[in-house]
Amino acid sequence: MIGLIVAYTKNRVIGNKGQIPWRIKGEQRRFKELTTGNVVIMGRRSYDEIGRPLPNRFTIVVSKTAHYEAENCVTMPSLSEAIAYAEENRPGENIYLSGGAGIYKEGLPLADKLFITEIDLEIEGDTLFPEFDKSLYTRTVDEEVDGEIPYKYVTYTKKPAKAARKNCSTKK
Repeated sequence: MIGLIVAYTKNRVIGNKGQIPWRIKGEQRRFKELTTGNVVIMGRRSYDEIGRPLPNRFTIVVSKTAHYEAENCVTMPSLSEAIAYAEENRPGENIYLSGGAGIYKEGLPLADKLFITEIDLEIEGDTLFPEFDKSLYTRTVDEEVDGEIPYKYVTYTKKPAKAARKNCSTKK
C-alpha cells in the first residue's frame, strides 16, 4: 500500500518558511502509529527540518542534490525510484509519502490512501497541500479531537477505477 500522510489547515497550509506553522499536543500521534515499522519517503527539505532518520522506520530521502547516509536511511534522486527501491528492498512494508509539497503533488495520483489530519484552523503559510478530486475517494472520519485547536483524523481511500465501458453497438 502506498499511503500519503499529511496534516493541513482549513486553507490547506502545510508549511511556512520551511517549518510546520503549528504546535498541537498529540497531533502527530497518528503519524507515528501508521509509519512505525514501515517506509517513509520525504523530500530533502522535510528531512532537513527533522534532521535525522525517523526511529523504527526506513527513511528514503528524495533529492537530486544532497546525499544522506545513515542507518535505515537512503537517498534516491526521484519519487519513482524511491518507491521502486522500497518495493524491492522492503517487501511487505507499507510506503508513506510524508512531504513536502512536491512529493505530495507527484505522489497524490499514486497513493491508495490519504491519511489526513484536518486542522480546524486557518493559518498563514507559504506551502499548501495540492487540490485533489475528493470524488475519487471514500472519506472516513477516524477520530475527532477537541481542544484549543480541534482536528480530525480522516482517511481517504481511493475508489476502484471504473472499468472502461465497451461499445456494444454494432453498425451494419
